Amino acid sequence: MSNKFEQISLKPGFMKHNGGILFRNISETEFEFKTTINKNHLNAAGITHGGYLSALIDAGAGTAAHRAAGNALCVTISLDLKFIGASKVGDEVTGFTKILKKTNTLVFLFCELKCNDIIITSASGVWKILKTKPPERNSGD
Repeated sequence: MSNKFEQISLKPGFMKHNGGILFRNISETEFEFKTTINKNHLNAAGITHGGYLSALIDAGAGTAAHRAAGNALCVTISLDLKFIGASKVGDEVTGFTKILKKTNTLVFLFCELKCNDIIITSASGVWKILKTKPPERNSGD
């Protein structure tokens, strides 16, 4: 298992458009991801927008669920977030995800985002493991 970070935002979409995410496996149940905050990620108060932090956790923890499920396609069922700190332009934000339980159809996990070794967001979530691929999207979607 490699401890090197890899860019996981390779296909066009929201996270690639917003700077991408670097991701790595730590163990079968622990994963880490990171990104650097830029000015497009800020809210009117000059700190990182909660919506961006939510999307970052959804993408990073979702990738952890996907890998914990043997690379099966997974979709978010629920994501409960607590915003408890802030980050700003130029800050590196690192996410740590711990898989709490995996069943045949669900992945339960906990995730924390840190900036300068201080927790800024914590989350718990549930992902559904899909047995089939989702329907093809129209280019107009």
